[in-house]
Amino acid sequence: MDTDGTGTYKAPTGPVPPPAGPVPPLPHPSAPPRPSYAPAPVESAHPAPSRAPERSPGRAPERAPERAPSLDDWLRTPRRAEAPGVWRYGHVPRPPEKPDGVPQRALLVGVVISVLSGTLVWSLWRNGYIPYRLVPLKLFTPGDWWYAGSFGGPRTLEAARAVVVYEALLFGLLVHVCARLGNWAELFRRHVARRGQPFRAAATAAGGALALLLVWKDILPVARPVLIVVAWIAGGELFQSQNTVNVIYVLISVGVLWPFARLGQWRALVARYAGARATGSGAGSGAAAADGAAHQEAAPSPAEWPELRAAGQRDAAETLAAEARTGGMNDVDCARLRHAWSGAAARPDRIAAFTEAVLRRGAAACPHPSGDRDLPGRTARHDLLTGQVRIGSCADDPHNPYERRGSGVALEPALLGTSLLAVGPPGAGKSGRLVRPLVESLALQALAGQAAVVAVCAAGTPLGPDSAYDVVIKIGDPASPHDFDLYGGTTDPDEAATVLAEGLTGDVGTVDGRRAASALAQLIGPYRAAHGHFPAVPVLRELLDGDPAALTGLRAALTAGDDRAMLRELDARARQAGGAGDPGPLLSDRLALLDRPAFAQFFTTGARTRAFSLRSLEGLPVRVRIDLPERAHAEASRLLARLVLAQFTAVAAARTDRSLFICLVLDDATRALTPETVRGVRRLRSVNAGAVLALRTIDDVAEGLHTALLGAVGCCMAFSGVTTWDGKRFAEVWGKEWVETREVAQHTVFADQPFTRAVHALRKLVTGKAVTTDAVTVRQVERERWSASELAYEVPAGHAVLSLRTVAGDHAPPLLVDLRG
Repeated sequence: MDTDGTGTYKAPTGPVPPPAGPVPPLPHPSAPPRPSYAPAPVESAHPAPSRAPERSPGRAPERAPERAPSLDDWLRTPRRAEAPGVWRYGHVPRPPEKPDGVPQRALLVGVVISVLSGTLVWSLWRNGYIPYRLVPLKLFTPGDWWYAGSFGGPRTLEAARAVVVYEALLFGLLVHVCARLGNWAELFRRHVARRGQPFRAAATAAGGALALLLVWKDILPVARPVLIVVAWIAGGELFQSQNTVNVIYVLISVGVLWPFARLGQWRALVARYAGARATGSGAGSGAAAADGAAHQEAAPSPAEWPELRAAGQRDAAETLAAEARTGGMNDVDCARLRHAWSGAAARPDRIAAFTEAVLRRGAAACPHPSGDRDLPGRTARHDLLTGQVRIGSCADDPHNPYERRGSGVALEPALLGTSLLAVGPPGAGKSGRLVRPLVESLALQALAGQAAVVAVCAAGTPLGPDSAYDVVIKIGDPASPHDFDLYGGTTDPDEAATVLAEGLTGDVGTVDGRRAASALAQLIGPYRAAHGHFPAVPVLRELLDGDPAALTGLRAALTAGDDRAMLRELDARARQAGGAGDPGPLLSDRLALLDRPAFAQFFTTGARTRAFSLRSLEGLPVRVRIDLPERAHAEASRLLARLVLAQFTAVAAARTDRSLFICLVLDDATRALTPETVRGVRRLRSVNAGAVLALRTIDDVAEGLHTALLGAVGCCMAFSGVTTWDGKRFAEVWGKEWVETREVAQHTVFADQPFTRAVHALRKLVTGKAVTTDAVTVRQVERERWSASELAYEVPAGHAVLSLRTVAGDHAPPLLVDLRG
C-alpha cells in the first residue's frame, strides 16, 4: 500500500476522479462494519448484509450471523499450500486412493468359510483326529510326563496342564490365521467402523459380552490356561485367598474386553460425552480456569498481531487486538492493515506513521480513498488472506484427478495474472458464476489496497450496485457521473493516436494500424498544440473528413503560434488525404458511431471535462465499472470495449510501480480482440496485471487469432453447451495424456472330449450362449484429456471445464468444476 507516511494513500499525479457517488459516512471507530468472513452462498436469495448501519455510541454492537466464524477462528484456520486453483481455506487433503476393495459377496463368503474351516480344524484337534498333535509339546517338556509311544498321552498332572496351555496357544494362532485369511478386519471396517459412533461402541460391546460369556463357559480356552500359568509362576498357595482369586478373575475379564474396547474406541466416546456434559453444565470457576490455562498454552493468535509485537509496536498491536476482540475489525480491515504493515516494515521510516495512524483510528487506519471498509453485499465466498474467491468444487468425475475430486476451486491474482478466457453460450453462467464473483473479489482486494479492477459490461448486467464501485461510467446515460477519456489520459499525441487507432480500426484486417495511427497523430498533435487539449469526437471527425473550415481554423491557430513542426504534420495529412489506402474515411466512419446524439455529453475534452482515464490505475486501488449501451448501440459498444482493452494493455505495460495488481474484466469480449491487443494480453503476466475475457463462442474472434488467443492466456474455461467446433480448439490446447486401457475379447471354447462337448452343449441349451473365455489386454495409449464431443455433450448444466496456470509456471490439468457448489 502506497502511503504518504500518515497512513493514508498518496494521490497519483494528474487529476483523480472522485468516487461514483457520495461516500457514506464511516461508522464510529468503536463500531465498524460487522465481520463478514462467511457470506451467504451464491444459492442464497437473501445474502446477509456485510455492512452494519451507523449506530449511536450507546447502542450495543450487532452480532455477526451465527454461521460466520469469529475473526480469531478465521485467522487460525489453516491455509495449506496446494496445487493451483485449490480453495485453501480449511482445505483437508483427500486420503490416498485405495485399490478396489473385495466385493461384498466375496467378503462375506470368505468370512463364513474361514469361520467354518476354523471350527472344523478345532473340532478335529479337540477330538484327537489330528495325528502327532502333541509332538511339538513333548519336545519341550520332560519325557516322564508322557506315556511311551508317539500317540502317548499325558501321564502326570503337569502334562495335562501343559496340554491345556498348549491348546490355548494353538487356539489363538488358529483364530489369527482364520482372521487373516477371511479378511475379518475389512468386514469390521466396512460394516461397523464406517457407521461411526455410537454404533461402533455398541457393536464391540456386544461382541465383548459374547466373548466374555464363552470364556467363562469354558468354550474358549482362556480362563483355565491363565490360571495354570499363574499357578506355575506364583505357586498354588496363591489361590487359597478368595480375594486374590477374584482379582485374577477381574483381570481376565479386563483382558478379554480390552481388544474390544480398543476397536470400539470406548475411551474417546466416554471422553466426548463427558466433555459435552461439562460444557453444558455451566460456566464454573474451575472450567473457566481450565479454559484460560488452555488458551495460554495455545499458540499465539494471529488476531493478537504478533508481528507488530515482535517489531516492538506493542501499543499498536494491543489496539488492533482489542478491535478484533470486540468485533470492531472485519476481514477487509485485517487484510488492509497487514498489507500496510508489510509496506511499512520494508521502509522503517514509515513505521512511526503507521503506528500513529493505528493508535488514532484503530481498525479504520490506512483507509481506502473512498473510505469504504466493505462491500454493500457479497454473493461468493472470499478469503482475503490468500486473495481467493471460491467459484465451485471439483466434480467426482473420472476426468478429474483423484486427489482433486470434491475439493473447492478458487481463483486468485496469481492465476488471473496469466489472464482467463471463458467461453460459453448465453445462459451458461459466465456473468453470474464467474464474472461477478471475480469482480467482487477484486473489489474487496482493492479495499484492502492490493488490487485495482475495471469491469466492462453491458448496461443492466448484475455486477453489483453502484455503491460497490468508486467510478461508474454509464455511457449513453445522461445521469452518468463520469465520462470516458478516449485518449487514455496521455499527453503524447503519438501514444494517444496509436491506442485510438487500435480501438477504431483494430478489427479491420485490410487497414494498416500504423497508417491509421499516423493519420490520427497528424491531426490530434497539431490540435493539442493549438488548443492545449485533444479534439472532441465531432471536431476530430470534421478534421478527418477534411472540413475546410475546421482545417483553416486549425492552420490559422498554428500559424499564429509559429509552430512549424505541427504545420508540417498538418500539411502531410493534407497531402495524404484522398489518396490510395488513406485510412481517413474509415476512421471517420468509425468515429461516426460515437458522434451520436445519445453520446453528446460524453467523450468531451478540455478543462471542464469529467472524463475518467485508465491512467488512474497506476496509482490507486480503484474500483471501476463501465456500462456499455449494448442494446441500442451494439457497434459503438464493441468499439469502446476494444478501446478499453487497448488502453488497459498500454497503461499496464507503461507502469513504473507494479506492486498493485490490476485486472480488466470484459463480460463480453466479442470483436474486442485484435492482433495488437492479443499481444498486449500476453505481456500482462510480466507486469502484475491480468485480463478476464468472456466470449459466447471463439468464432466471435477473427479466425486468424484463435491460436494466438488460446496461447496468450494461461487459464481457459469451457462452459456447458459449447459447440464441437469450440470444443475441438480447447481439446487441442489441453493436449493428450497417457492412460491405461483394458480390452476384453471373448473367445469361444471348443472342447475335444465327448463328455466336455456334451456339457458345453447342455450349458448352451440352458443359457442360450456359447461357452467363452475372456482374453484381457492392458495397454498404455495416448488420448485427449477432453475430446470435442465430451466438451459439447458430456459437461452437465451448471458445470465447466477449467484449466489453470500461475504466473510462476505451475499448472493444473483441465478440471470439471461444479459451479453450483
